[in-house]
Amino acid sequence: MEVSNPAPEIQPLFADVDGTMCPSRLVLEHVTSRWGVLVLIALLERSYRFGELRRRVGGVSEKMLTQTLQTLERDGFVHRDAKPVIPPRVDYTLTPLGEDAAHRVKALALWTDERVPAVEAARARYDEARGQ
Repeated sequence: MEVSNPAPEIQPLFADVDGTMCPSRLVLEHVTSRWGVLVLIALLERSYRFGELRRRVGGVSEKMLTQTLQTLERDGFVHRDAKPVIPPRVDYTLTPLGEDAAHRVKALALWTDERVPAVEAARARYDEARGQ
């Protein structure tokens, strides 16, 4: 008599991204963070100097932009080009890896923007059902 397994083992979503020690989880966090997404999308347009990028992204503090750029640079998504001139000039551009990631998060951002009316309607239904 053959016994079937009533609770088949759950397969991970991708690689082991649902595992707390999965390296791809950290990369995913960096690429999809609030500022990471916006920086990557902005850098798809062209290279930016720090101040220009800060104005382009809007709402990001100097500290957060610095941390985001350092993280994306460390992960290989952003190239920092510091020119030895006075005053110092630093330009930020996407690497090929960063360009690939930027196109992907831009597609998600565009999809999100298109779905805002549906999300707002869902929120209204949710709130109405709960008497809020």
